[in-house]
Amino acid sequence: MQSRRPIVAGQFYPGQPQACKDEIEACLAARTVGEALPETIVAGIVPHAGWTFSGDVAAMVFSAIKQRCEKVDTFVICGAAHGYFGASPAVDDSDFWETPLGNVRIDKALAEPLLANKLVVSDSSAHKREHSIEVQVPFIQYLFPESRILPIIVPPGERAALAPAVAAQRARLGAAPRLGAAGSSRRSAEPERGKTVVCIGSTDLTHYGPRYGFTPMGTGPEALQWASSVNDRRFIDAALKLDARGLLAGAAENGNACGPGAAAATIAAAKALGKTKGLLLAHTNSNEAMRRRMHTTSLDSVGYAAIIF
Repeated sequence: MQSRRPIVAGQFYPGQPQACKDEIEACLAARTVGEALPETIVAGIVPHAGWTFSGDVAAMVFSAIKQRCEKVDTFVICGAAHGYFGASPAVDDSDFWETPLGNVRIDKALAEPLLANKLVVSDSSAHKREHSIEVQVPFIQYLFPESRILPIIVPPGERAALAPAVAAQRARLGAAPRLGAAGSSRRSAEPERGKTVVCIGSTDLTHYGPRYGFTPMGTGPEALQWASSVNDRRFIDAALKLDARGLLAGAAENGNACGPGAAAATIAAAKALGKTKGLLLAHTNSNEAMRRRMHTTSLDSVGYAAIIF
């Protein structure tokens, strides 16, 4: 049995089981989901910084999902391609992922049609040093202990956004069509019906400041305010409108997301499952977290948003 071991446990989040559970509970308690939730939630966008900075924002999405769906069979988790430069989305061919809370199984059955239709490639090496999916997994283990995961690193690109949508449709609505050489489709032999699947897209927003080499509005409080209220908001507005193409183009032009492919894939999945709009639960940044928790500020800031569909 092949496993993917954690790389940021003890850094981005606690490395010991009880401390990890305690921090998850603190994150869940830190922010209340004050908005009226939709009747069903099929997808969400979460940040992936250290839990000290963005864990409470990510927790809002998982908490909202739990309120609307007691049991989720599989979370399709779309990660940012920080160090992966392949053109196709990459699934991990491990059997399970390890975290301080134990092991979680990978839903290999859900990956099979994606691999067969060449919508993804199998590449465990793409996941070994990537943290954007890992930091979400303990929340799932804590709230949905029976769930499996399908981790997919999604580079920015319109075709890359197809894979999670196909996976979600296959699981929820039956076997997805397999694309033939001439564009025809045929049903897979053994449809898998009735699975509850939720797609999660992991991305932070604008990385602003000298540390990130991105200061189009200069430095200081007004520049950081622009990064949050203008640049981040462009991304958020595109996401809420389920405008995957606009989100990808905006990220390339404005530098307002490090995981635009993951976000676009999540939007595509939500749209494929019948959603027409998203709901913003929270929007903040690392500077605000520093001010609240450490009573200090910085010339740099990273944006975080919690969005559900």
